[in-house]
Amino acid sequence: MKNKLTYIIDDDKLTVKLMSILISKNDFCEEIQSFYNAQHAIDKLKQNALEDGFLPDAILLDLNMPFMDGWQFLDEFILLSLKKEISIFIMTSSIDPADIEMAKKYSVVKQYIMKPITAEKLNALCILIGEIN
Repeated sequence: MKNKLTYIIDDDKLTVKLMSILISKNDFCEEIQSFYNAQHAIDKLKQNALEDGFLPDAILLDLNMPFMDGWQFLDEFILLSLKKEISIFIMTSSIDPADIEMAKKYSVVKQYIMKPITAEKLNALCILIGEIN
């Protein structure tokens, strides 16, 4: 299944650029919106939820970011009143078992994926999103 919109939330601009190229090459979605600050993504989700705007099908979320990290984003996200199920995938370089266990506590997190992101990992996400929707 091809997603219409995917959010990438990662403070590393090079990672966002590389992920965007990979996503485009693999026909993962029609549109990508990038956020280098997780708070900006929360604000956009709130705005679109209130205005019946365009919400993403998937969010690719980094954990280790300044200002608002991935865990804080998830805590804010689960409080939102959204009319649509959004699949969140943690995309991180963290191999800490505590992070992996913590991710399991969030029902909105569909998968914990180690960077670097590859075409194979994206294809597996497409299948998973198809099963969810």
